[in-house]
Parts: sequence; structure tokens; C-alpha cells
Amino acid sequence: MGDIAKGALGGAWTLLVGWVLPTALNLAVLTTTLLPSLREVPPFEHAASLAAGRGAPAFLTGSLMLGLVLNALQNPLYRILEGYLLWPAPAYAYGCRRHQAIRRSLTDRLVLLRLERRAADASLSVIDRADLTLLSHSPHLARYRDLDQRSTVTRRALLQERLARYPVGDGHLAPTRLGNAIRRFEVYAYDRYQLDSQLLWNELTATAPEQARRQVDTARTSVDFFVCLLYGHLALLLAAAVTLTSTTTGRPAVATTAVVLAALVPVWYRSAVSATDEWAAAVRALVNVGRHPLAASLGLDIPKELAAERTMWSLVSRIPRIPYHEHAAALDRYRRSPAPAGDDVT
Repeated sequence: MGDIAKGALGGAWTLLVGWVLPTALNLAVLTTTLLPSLREVPPFEHAASLAAGRGAPAFLTGSLMLGLVLNALQNPLYRILEGYLLWPAPAYAYGCRRHQAIRRSLTDRLVLLRLERRAADASLSVIDRADLTLLSHSPHLARYRDLDQRSTVTRRALLQERLARYPVGDGHLAPTRLGNAIRRFEVYAYDRYQLDSQLLWNELTATAPEQARRQVDTARTSVDFFVCLLYGHLALLLAAAVTLTSTTTGRPAVATTAVVLAALVPVWYRSAVSATDEWAAAVRALVNVGRHPLAASLGLDIPKELAAERTMWSLVSRIPRIPYHEHAAALDRYRRSPAPAGDDVT
């Protein structure tokens, strides 16, 4: 039944689930817990009629309209959580340094666990033994040593999962967990193939298999859902603060609602970060299987050697980014030969 609904709704499925549904949930909290206490506050006295059950059409219309607005604003909303928008320069730099240290700590912990496991089998080289001694006495790993030594295979896999949510290279780090979790798959294509997927995203999605494109949209919907819930809860917290300072009606219920909302905000943020795992896997699949039809649509043949392919995509990525230069003629050796006259072109 879910697949039938998705097929019927098409592209609207991601909009409804990612933005309209969480907006409706937030409005439901607003109308049931906050608006009844705001009947005497002039800006909200007319909206309070929704809490009495007389505004179901208005509730649905409001959910749809606000969901559409949030969907249109998704880029700045994401950029705030990623740390790119409205972040002061000192906060941005501190966040990047902090996550650089976290990533280094995760890497060292995993390396230490691997070396200790190999040391038990007496299969360490001289260099590995030196690394093991250095990491064993490292001050920044002392707090994790006992916990890691008692960790199970599952806990070690969770450490690897946390490390995988960071992009490669310090130059790609973002100041927030969500920013790094998204940045890791934004730079995947460039790191592996020198293909700037951000710059060529429209071309890539236009030529990739439909199933790969659908997987990306579906995976992003989960992240959109939690991001929308998070922003809605922040708006509700602001409304709760206005309620507590403007009226004495229903204060216990409003205060309880505010506490619950404040506790749920970090939960939704962590859920959004975790949901990027599926999004990253979908983008990785899109790049791996989509670069071949992309090359064909551009009239190019992908070389057999990976190094040559990386050179080709590097040249392709320069064309939309910078004005034409004669050095772009180096792409000619990768272009397909024209089909003989009279041959069918499929």
C-alpha cells in the first residue's frame, strides 16, 4: 500500500512526508497546548478558535501552506544547522577545530584497537609496534582506553560508523555534526573520481537511472522530516515563552510542554544526523552508477584506467565552473567518435 501511495503521489511524497507532516504535528501541539492559554492575548485570540475544533479546514490549510514555505526555505534552514549561515567566524572556526579533534580521536581509537588485536596474534611489524606504544600512552586516548578494551564488536562498529560520518580531509570539515554528515557525501564523487557532483548535480540526476534518483529523494525525506520537526519545536518553544509571559491561564500545561519540547530538540537533531547514513549511501550509489550514463550523454567514453578517468572528470568539472580556455581541448581525447552516416543512434 505504501508503494502504491508513493507511486500515486510521485514527487509530492517527499514534500508531504518531509515537510507537511511534521508541520502538521507541530501545529497540533500548538493548537492543543498553547493556543487555549492565549485566548486573552490579542495576536492569538482569533487563532485560538482552532483549539475548539472549529477550524479543521484551517488547520489542514495551515499545515500545507507552512509546509510549502518551509520546503522553499530548506536551503537556508539546512545551512544554519550545517554551520554555514549566520555563524560568527570564531564559532565556525571553533566548531571545525572541535570536530577535527573528534575525528582524530575516533581514528586513533580504531587504530589502537586494531593494533592491539594484531599484537595478540604476534603479527606486528616494527613500525606497527612503535605506533602501538605511541597510541597506548597518548593522553587524549586515556579516557577511552578502559571502555574500548571492554568494547564488543558492535561497539567497535559504532565507532566506525561515527567516523564514517566525517568527510575526508581537514579542509572539508564543517562546524556541526549535521554539516559533516552531509559534507561526507558531497565530496564523495570528487574524492573518488575527481567528479564535482555538486557542480554537475543536475546533469548527474538527469541521466542517472530512475531507481538511483528515487533512492536519493526517499533517503533525504527522513532527514527533512527531523529537520522540520526541530525547527517547529524551536518555534513552539518561542510561543511557549510568549505564553508564560503573557497570561496565567494553563501555565502548568504550557511549562510541561516547553520542557518536553526542549528535551526533544536534541533528539531530532541526532535523528537527522543518523538519517544521513541512508542519504549518503543513496548518493554514493547515484555517483557510482550514474557517472557512466552522464559520460555517455556528454559524448565521452570513460577510460579503463581509474587515473585517466579522474583526469577526464577533472576536465569536465572545469567547463561549467570557469570560462572556456584552450586547455579544455585536452578533453578531446576522451570524446566519442562520431557515428558513421546511416547508422541508427539510440
